[in-house]
Amino acid sequence: MTDRLNVCIIGSGNWATTIARNVGLNVANSQLMEPKVNMYVYEEYIDGRKLTEIINTTHINVKYMPNFVLPPNVFALDDVVTTARDADILIFAIPPTFVSSCCKTLLGKVKPLAHAVSLIKGFERGDDGQILLISHLIMRQLKIPCSVLVGCNLAHEISNGNFAEGTIGCRDQKYMRILQDIFKSATFRVVVTDDADCVEICNSLRNVIAFGAGCADGMELNENTKAGIIRRGFLEILQFVDVFYPGSRLATFFESCGLSDLVTSCYANRNRKLAEAFVKTGQPLSELEHILVPGHEPLGPITSELIHIMLKKKGLEDKFPLFTTIYRICTGVYPLSRLVETLRFAREDIYHPNHIFQL
Repeated sequence: MTDRLNVCIIGSGNWATTIARNVGLNVANSQLMEPKVNMYVYEEYIDGRKLTEIINTTHINVKYMPNFVLPPNVFALDDVVTTARDADILIFAIPPTFVSSCCKTLLGKVKPLAHAVSLIKGFERGDDGQILLISHLIMRQLKIPCSVLVGCNLAHEISNGNFAEGTIGCRDQKYMRILQDIFKSATFRVVVTDDADCVEICNSLRNVIAFGAGCADGMELNENTKAGIIRRGFLEILQFVDVFYPGSRLATFFESCGLSDLVTSCYANRNRKLAEAFVKTGQPLSELEHILVPGHEPLGPITSELIHIMLKKKGLEDKFPLFTTIYRICTGVYPLSRLVETLRFAREDIYHPNHIFQL
């Protein structure tokens, strides 16, 4: 890697804009990276001016982060191919529903040795009805490796300079240090592991447990009950990964992508907020989603459905009582009271494909 590497960012929402400042500042001070960072922006008109023009002249994304100043080396473009064609590192930070169409547009238009990084919090529904990780979708469509960055990080807190952590699941050893260096900052600690699938799936599974925690909040249960949901949820996340993504390492669950992201989500997450309103109002989830999280798909209910499909195919619903209970509460099969019953009567051993061990 003697030539300087180009980085681009595909996306311009809260998270994309927040991470663009870190990337822009870091590459400007790097001997390995080209200082200019292209950022793909879906073109909109704000008070009669193009959003790309506003960003490039004021260095402020007035649509999503109006009080946040970007470094001058971050350049907004309204064409995704122009943004990405010279990039060695492509950072994806767009809604999961747009990933497939974006990759189809970019197929054959990016460098064959480029490396992608997904910052996308979500997943796709595979053809078999099961969870398809976004990094797998990008790799399958663009034919390049794709790492992931997730963790206990809320965009507005990072933009305000609050301390936060992230975990990179890197699929190419030679990019481990490079990716860490372009994302980190004085207040954003980044740890790198090669356990990429575990890093990414934890980010989806925690949404189900956050929904359960929100149900507890809506029922006005005490903090001990909520802690029980988090504890049991963490155990079921651990065993789910062991069954469906074998080979993952236990240490990964104790990084930001695992335990800390789970705890944060159970207190500050749109799935928690949705579940609390679901309990208190009695309105259908489909109606509340449009009111409480417009423009965003709350991933707890849909994730619980896909998890249930995967568990049912293996006959493992009873081995994952909390996941199963939350799914059946979402679909109206179980009453809310079943949540506490599940915690009371869940067996205290963890299922593994080849063995069972006592906690």
